[in-house]
This record gives sequence, structure tokens and C-alpha cells, in this order.
Amino acid sequence: MNSQILAAWGYWALLKTPIDAIPDLSENQVIVYTDWSGRSPQEVEDQITYPLTTNLQGLAGVKNVRSSSAFGFSMINVIFEDNVDLYFARTRVLERLNLASSFLPEGVVPVLGPDATGVGQVFWYTVEGPYDGGTLHSLQDWFIKYQLNSVAGVAEVASIGGWVRQYQIDVDPAKLRGYNIPLSTLVSAVQRSNSNVGAKVLEVNDTEEAVRGVGLINSIADINNIALKASGGTPVYIGNVADVHLGPEFRRGVLDKAGKEVVGGVVVVRNGANALEIIHAVKQKIKALEPGLPKGVHIIPFYDRSDLIRHSVDTLKTALIEEIVLVTLAHILFLWHFRSILVVTLPLPLAVLCSFLFMHYIGISSNIMSLGGIAIAIGVLVDAGIVMTENILRRAEQYYEAHRASNFLRNGYHHSGLCACLRADGDGGKAFPSPSFHQDVCDGWFHPHCSHSCPHPLHLPDPWKATPRGRQSLDARAP
Repeated sequence: MNSQILAAWGYWALLKTPIDAIPDLSENQVIVYTDWSGRSPQEVEDQITYPLTTNLQGLAGVKNVRSSSAFGFSMINVIFEDNVDLYFARTRVLERLNLASSFLPEGVVPVLGPDATGVGQVFWYTVEGPYDGGTLHSLQDWFIKYQLNSVAGVAEVASIGGWVRQYQIDVDPAKLRGYNIPLSTLVSAVQRSNSNVGAKVLEVNDTEEAVRGVGLINSIADINNIALKASGGTPVYIGNVADVHLGPEFRRGVLDKAGKEVVGGVVVVRNGANALEIIHAVKQKIKALEPGLPKGVHIIPFYDRSDLIRHSVDTLKTALIEEIVLVTLAHILFLWHFRSILVVTLPLPLAVLCSFLFMHYIGISSNIMSLGGIAIAIGVLVDAGIVMTENILRRAEQYYEAHRASNFLRNGYHHSGLCACLRADGDGGKAFPSPSFHQDVCDGWFHPHCSHSCPHPLHLPDPWKATPRGRQSLDARAP
């Protein structure tokens, strides 16, 4: 009964334990990312990385702070002790970042990285269709990304490839000089024209009408019609001094598939989540949103870790089945004892379930390393079981050989073959004075009597010295 309860408990832990293929060996860390476009690594180091690093030191549970500066961005890794909860660590870092605006350059805002690990990228996909990279990237950013981000357990969905579409204003310096307009005037005019403003309400026919000014830029024509100044009563527009068009944002990488540039995304799972379940949920979400995509657009997976996870689990299943079959054959061929097969084979799945029980409560995920260790341990359990079973059978055989005579005498009432004037050997104790005085055996007890003739006494080894039961019967012998 206890074994059944333990097996059921272990099976429950098997279903609840997070499963992944790749073990997570990363530190317990929080990433702080700061973007400062167009700045050199030295400027980023002096004005962003160093001030943030010094302010993040000294937090509760911090073990180390590592930082790096690159062209246009800063990356800081705050390493915490292993016993510190990840979300407690993120809260402490976020509290310290609230003070960053007081010492960072204007407009620079540091952000936290996703609550994921270095092996959290479990699902990659491409967005393919009869559109250019900018359109597909916009579709990925403004529709697909938000849909997949709503799946439980997903920490982030990042866009890769293509380009971000933006309005680009190519200014002609000669025309600016001719109209005597500085470049700062053009920049401020664009900023002021790309905004909505609100006002109060007007009461019309017992109803309130909200008043607001709509000034968001929706097309190239809106930018061209932004006024910069008036010269002699004639307004000067941006279209008079610059060329406005749509173009790609500056980028430093691409996503390549079979030699062709494509648009895609990567799904990052949350720390400690079940990767296999999340991948399955993401696939179901993709099937649900595909009818809402433009005609000809498809989401095609090209990296799916669930295959690797299933192969890892199948390896453990195969090892367990093979060990059980080999143990069964070994018992049949060499020991020829069928009941001992259960002694060795039943503990194998029970030991695996107990392992998952400990893994669940300790917080260890199922991965290649843990499952491989269980597969190796199965072989050790099999070896120990076979050795113990063979040793038990050998000892039982030795015991049987040592007590065969006593076992034979105790099997019922034996008269005809043993009623032959039993005489003790020289040192077997008292001798029988009469040749016809002998003992019959009934249920292991010797009964001396003189009712049979015994012309030829038979000398046998003394059974009272050979077995404990015989020594117990010494008093039964009469002179």
C-alpha cells in the first residue's frame, strides 16, 4: 500500500516538474539595459555604465555587478546570491533605478531585461508573405508579438529581421540657408506638430461635446505641410527645404533563412516555467491567430525545442524499458527463477518516480543532465538488484544442501526406509544395547521402539548432531 501511495505521489510530481532539454547553468541575475543611440562606447561608459554600476552596488543579496559598454547601448548584469528570489531581486533593482533620472543624461531611461534565463529562447518562427520586410516587421511588432505575449509563461517575444519603418526627412542645407532657417527650428516644428491636444467641453443641446485638437502625423503629406516660418507673408513648409519619404531604421543585424533575409520572432519563456507546455500553448495561439493575418502571410516555425525535449524523455523511457527486459532475460536464462524478477524490476520505475518527487520539491527541472543521471542510476539499481537476488538464491541453495537430510526426515512419517536399527557413530552419544531397538521418524521427532526385527543394523550419520532439530531431540533417545 505504501508503495502504491509513493508511486502515485511520484507520478504527480512527474507531471508538475518543469521539463526542458537544456539545463540552466546561468547565474541568478537581473539585466539592466540602457539605449543611447549614436554614442561611442567611451561616452556610454562614462555617462551611463559607470554611474549605474556604482549605484547598483550594495543592494541586498548582490554578489557581483558586471557591466559592458558598446556603441549606442549599455548592458549591466547584477548577480545575486543563489538563495535570493528572482522577483525580490528585480524589485530591489527597480527601486534603485527610480533614482537614475537624477544622474543620467536627459531622455535616457534604463530598463530591466525579461525575467528569463540564458536558455529561455525555446521557439523561433518566421513571418513570410508577399510583402516587403518593413510591412512584415510592422505586422510582427503590432499584431503577432502582442498575441503571443499573452500566452501564460512567456516572458518576452522579440522581433528579428526586416526593418522598422519610419518617416525620414532629408534636409537640403542650401535651401535652409536660403530661407535663413536653422536646423533646430525644423526639428522643433516636427515635434510640436506630432501631438494631440485636449480642451474642455461645449454644452450643445443639453449634451457635452469634448473639444480636442488632432495633430498626429499620419502620412508624408502631413510632414510636408508643416510650416517652419513665414517669409513676406508666404509660409515656408518642410516640403520646401527637405525631401520626406519612408525608409528603414538604422540596423546592425539581419535574420537569414536559406540565404534569404526574412522577418521573424523569438519566444522567451519565464524563469522556472515548463518549456514544453509553453511551446504547445504558443503553437495553439499561432493556429488561432493565423486566420486574422493578411492574405498570403504565414507563421512558419524554424526552431522548436519541444522535439529535443521529447527525445530526451524518450531516451529515459527507452533506457528503463531496456533495463527491465534485460533483467527479465537475465533471470530467466541464468537464475531460472521467475518470482525474483519482480524483486528487481518493480523498484526501477518506483525509483524513477521518487527521483521526480525530490526534483519537484527541490526545484530542479527535468533536462538532459538530470534525465541522463536517472538513466545511469537505473543501471546501478539493476546491477545491485541482480547481485542481491543471485546472492539470496545462492545462500538459499547452500542452506537447502546443508539441511537436506533434516528436511527429508521431517516430511511426514518415514518408517520403511529408516526403521533399520539406527545406531549412533562412535561419538554420537549413547549406543543402543539391543540390535532390534531403533527409532522411527514422525513429523521430525524420533520415536524409539523395539517392535521390528533388524538382523542387519544400518549405520548412518547421527542426525541429532547434524541439525538443531535433531539436537533438540537428544532426550528422545533411550538406552
